[in-house]
Amino acid sequence: MTDLAAPYQPDWVSPPGDTLLDIIEERDWTQSELAQRLGYTPKHVNQLIKGKVPLTEDAAIRLERVVGSTVGFWLAREAKYREHCARLQAAERFSGWADWLESIPVKELMNVGVIQKQRIDARSKPYLVEACLRFFGVASPEEWQTHYGQMQGSFRRSREEQSDVGAISAWLRMGEQEAEKQDGPKYDKSKFEVTLNQVRKLTTLPPEEFEPQLRTLFKTAGVAFILVPAIPKAHVSGVARWLNPHRPLIQLSLYGKTNDKFWFTLFHEAAHILLHGQEKKSVYLDDPNKAGNDSPQEKEANDWACKFLIPEKFDNSLRELKTKGAVQAFAEKIGIHPGIVVGRLQHDGLIEPSWMNDQKVSFRFAEGM
Repeated sequence: MTDLAAPYQPDWVSPPGDTLLDIIEERDWTQSELAQRLGYTPKHVNQLIKGKVPLTEDAAIRLERVVGSTVGFWLAREAKYREHCARLQAAERFSGWADWLESIPVKELMNVGVIQKQRIDARSKPYLVEACLRFFGVASPEEWQTHYGQMQGSFRRSREEQSDVGAISAWLRMGEQEAEKQDGPKYDKSKFEVTLNQVRKLTTLPPEEFEPQLRTLFKTAGVAFILVPAIPKAHVSGVARWLNPHRPLIQLSLYGKTNDKFWFTLFHEAAHILLHGQEKKSVYLDDPNKAGNDSPQEKEANDWACKFLIPEKFDNSLRELKTKGAVQAFAEKIGIHPGIVVGRLQHDGLIEPSWMNDQKVSFRFAEGM
């Protein structure tokens, strides 16, 4: 995409008084004569022409009778003028907030299409401030700090690198926006447990087949499932959180993942919903495929996901899988994709990381899936 300049926004506005001046000049009236005809003082008419006092409904009615046009025309002219004035004042504030952009991953948001791609320079920064405020749904950087900046107190990180609050909050907001487009019933834990068993059976399908089924199944249990593009500086592969007391969200990035990592991440996030649902203010930021300082909750989610995909009773069987044929037969027996079995064998050190990777499938979801 080609970089664009900031949209043109004139730094001047024309009050309704300009139209009045044109009319009285055509009629060769003075402002005093206009004031006399309107029943206003000359001072009031002068201020009306300069835009220093608002053009009220009463003034619009008088103007309709004295100089013509309609009440609607004069009120619309006034409303447009006041809107322009408000935007010019806002632009001045946006210019003063330009430093806030250093906290926001502006280029990354442009790359994923959240805000319009353009050059980042002094002229464009006020527009970018406004675009970012619109994206986050806040009125000013102060409200962003209150809502998103302070949200870091609820972050439950799985990696020390997850410290860029601007990048993380941008990625979380992308998920919020997508979730706002969906509706569904309230969360039902019992239904969710049943749903997860159905979801496990989807691991053998390609993304274009399992993704719509996955979204629908989660929705019936009251869980929002969202796929959004990655924000690299966030260092987050997935998140589990509660949007409100009745609606949990599982959000995964659109990294090109192999299927073993994708499914493990998905069930890891599901474990947070099931096991830690009482902590509704917590935001679990996860990249469970990377080493880090795991909290007890992260370890619980990891263990749950491992055992859910490959139950503990098959641990001894895993140690015996030394060939592709054996892996495929075992995967078919327990009803999951062979790539997931290979990922588990590699993780447990039962085979070398370079072995059997051809059994895995690389995923790359199209945006908007």
